[in-house]
Amino acid sequence: MDSLTRRALLAQGAGLALAGALPAWGLAPDPAADAFVADLERRTFDFFWDTTDASTGLAPDRWPTPSFASIAAVGFALSAYPVGVARGYITREQARERTLTTLRFFAGLPQGPGRTGVAGHKGFFYHFLDMKTGLRFARCELSTVDTALLMMGALHVQSFFDGEHADEARIRALVDELYGRVDWAWAQVRPPSIGHGWTPERGHLPNDWKGYNEAMMVYLLALGSPTRPVPPEAYGAWLSTYERSWGESQGQTLLRFAPLFGHQFTHCWVDFRGIRDAFMRDTGLDYFENSRRATYVQQAYAAANPRGWQGYSAEVWGVTASDGPADITLAYTTTAGKTERRRFASYAGRGMGEVDDGTLAPYGAGSSIAFAPEIAIPALMAIQQRHPHTWGRYGFWDAFNPSFNYPDVRLTHGRIEPGKGWVDTDMLGIDQGPMLAMMGNHRGELVWQVMRRNAHLVRGLKRAGFTGGWLG
Repeated sequence: MDSLTRRALLAQGAGLALAGALPAWGLAPDPAADAFVADLERRTFDFFWDTTDASTGLAPDRWPTPSFASIAAVGFALSAYPVGVARGYITREQARERTLTTLRFFAGLPQGPGRTGVAGHKGFFYHFLDMKTGLRFARCELSTVDTALLMMGALHVQSFFDGEHADEARIRALVDELYGRVDWAWAQVRPPSIGHGWTPERGHLPNDWKGYNEAMMVYLLALGSPTRPVPPEAYGAWLSTYERSWGESQGQTLLRFAPLFGHQFTHCWVDFRGIRDAFMRDTGLDYFENSRRATYVQQAYAAANPRGWQGYSAEVWGVTASDGPADITLAYTTTAGKTERRRFASYAGRGMGEVDDGTLAPYGAGSSIAFAPEIAIPALMAIQQRHPHTWGRYGFWDAFNPSFNYPDVRLTHGRIEPGKGWVDTDMLGIDQGPMLAMMGNHRGELVWQVMRRNAHLVRGLKRAGFTGGWLG
């Protein structure tokens, strides 16, 4: 955090917003770019449609490596189906059938405090589930944020399937049932904050969700619950650490969070344009503008390339949580010719200036397409053109690292492309999902328009103190 006071930073942020420090970009028609985005969107949708188990709705954490199911990936899969209907990839009937199958399966999974034989407890679900049975995988945690991602997808389909068909009415009722079961107050082990999760072996996890990061949706859902809500003071606890995050980065003033996904996940479902909570009213920004600035910060960081990684540029960027090659320290020669010992990682919550090992994730740029299409689309096209080995049947593989050219290292994930560095050989549901949702929002506000009609989300936003814009 720099030495400016919060008051000065707030004033600076408001001044930048009013002065239009980042102009409202308009995109000239570009048939090649439009065709590229349409192709990527279809491929990414097909990932969910093809890899999700049609008999249960369980979505794998990763593919094609055999894996457990991820409840967050299921949430993104649920949101994929309405996008597929809108684009004409599948019929409404197909989407309705897959959605109803998913919700029925989850509604029927056993819950309880036991270590085995259950899928969740107190309405929450375990982070990972067995891909066949739907029961807790290994000793993973009951996750509040991953349950929130599942519930966001559920609320999306609840509002999308608004017709009189009996199955659509059943979908709406099942979502109310699943959402209504979640005992958010139980997760307030250190009230008024909401904790990260729980395990039957160790009890509640020691950390709470406090801003600014991907977990705003946890508080919006907890506040909006019609059955077990938390008090409004919980949102004040979420805002209580914003001061640490507010500041300047790469010439932009914003709420900072190093991994780019933190600026994207809640936005997949919530249209923050023009609506503000108490903190944002003081800054003169909204969260959409904040995420747009965060996208430009990422581009500027890659252009500056302070660590001297291969491949970083103003056209190729995206440091965010993703797979990586291996957990190992090796000698690396930077683009400036300096040899240093560098630590590389397998899966990590990468963030610029914090955990940056030269690994880039295409979804980092892709999930910012609704904020800054003028730089996100060229980045995606540049990645495909300069690094064609990152592209496959379902679009981009999860990540790549042009700096990791160590053919004799035992890899945790992926492979070495001779002369081009490391590339993943898996796709992750929690990375494909936000990219698809935000492509849907970029081309027609497909998720945002539907979610603006969801009474539970509207209730949560209002109880958190959001006003203005489409909220009225």
